[in-house]
Amino acid sequence: MAQIYLGIQGMALKGGPLAGVRVVELAGIGPGPMCGMLLADMGAQVLLVERLEPANVGIARPRKYELPHRGKQSIAIDLKHTDGVALVADLAAAADVLIEGFRPGTMERLGLGPDACMARQPRLVYGRMTGYGQSGPMRHAAGHDLNYLALSGALSAIGRAGQKPNAPLNLLADYAGGAMNLAFGIACALVERDRSGLGQVIDASMVEGTALLMTSMFGMYAAGIHNAPRGHNILDGGAPYYDTYACSDGAYVAFAAIEHKFRAVFAERAGIAYEALTQLDDPLTWPEGRAMLTAVFASRTQREWCELLEDSDACVTPVLNREEAPGHRHNAARGSFVVSDGVAQPAVSPRLSRTPGANPAPPPERGERGDATAMSWGIPLARLERLRGARVLGPTS
Repeated sequence: MAQIYLGIQGMALKGGPLAGVRVVELAGIGPGPMCGMLLADMGAQVLLVERLEPANVGIARPRKYELPHRGKQSIAIDLKHTDGVALVADLAAAADVLIEGFRPGTMERLGLGPDACMARQPRLVYGRMTGYGQSGPMRHAAGHDLNYLALSGALSAIGRAGQKPNAPLNLLADYAGGAMNLAFGIACALVERDRSGLGQVIDASMVEGTALLMTSMFGMYAAGIHNAPRGHNILDGGAPYYDTYACSDGAYVAFAAIEHKFRAVFAERAGIAYEALTQLDDPLTWPEGRAMLTAVFASRTQREWCELLEDSDACVTPVLNREEAPGHRHNAARGSFVVSDGVAQPAVSPRLSRTPGANPAPPPERGERGDATAMSWGIPLARLERLRGARVLGPTS
């Protein structure tokens, strides 16, 4: 899909459903950058406000690999200087959205809290991302994805029987319960603003966002469907028909035939008795069933299983690693992954029929493209040059 650009005082504005939306993102780690990326992917102009020097938080890597910063512009500002704070305040006054991920009270102490910013720009959508929320006894505590996942009730449910809970990367709390939840809140607030003409503050807690992902599970708990110990339930690897299995070449496949009609397809193609799979509805048969399926899957290579089953409803797919996934025939046919600046990465998602997001630009270096963005938002070049001379503003790149 080709990119669409509209010229605005020398700045290129991407097409997409959020084209024309201006976002100030106060640099942080994890969910804040990912939220900004989601907005940028859909066409928003995201100006990343960074420190003059690296903050030495998170996991350091060269900027080209900080993919959650893709498609953004960067400007480095000294927020310990009053002129730096004033510049951010002016940028926020010209913006539609502000994203910050500091501990509660930090932005207020800087003079950039929601009351101050929205007094100047009543239409501002002010997105706040924290682990524990803006209120409550733990609101000031430090934490990371694993801590928030633990407090939400989700971590205790993830892991094999008889083993400790397992960390599922930092996907759930940081990105699903955090970044995506905040992006959803921002989208909702922008829609509501069209009716009221007013912005609002979004208090996005990663604990609560992750708990929200557990909504269906809480219903299953209450119904008595998923309340056995960890690793002894249908969806946590307890059921042999919902698990991964090693093939004869050491690679793995995922088998997820929950419904009988899908088990029937697998049984026919794999050459086993259908009744051997229907009896697995009884948890007492699970150990024997797992042993049977382990032997069945070990009889072929991963490729042979894919050739036999991938065009069917057997619910069997290969377990692919990060290098294999982009090349899989389905992902390749849809262009589910792209390469930008030599780095393979997931493509923009979801896909919109009329106003799709565009292939993302590489992450900006610190200070890259920030001056042009600030000027397009009404900040005079002379002011930027004066601040840079006073070392309030970092160099361009």
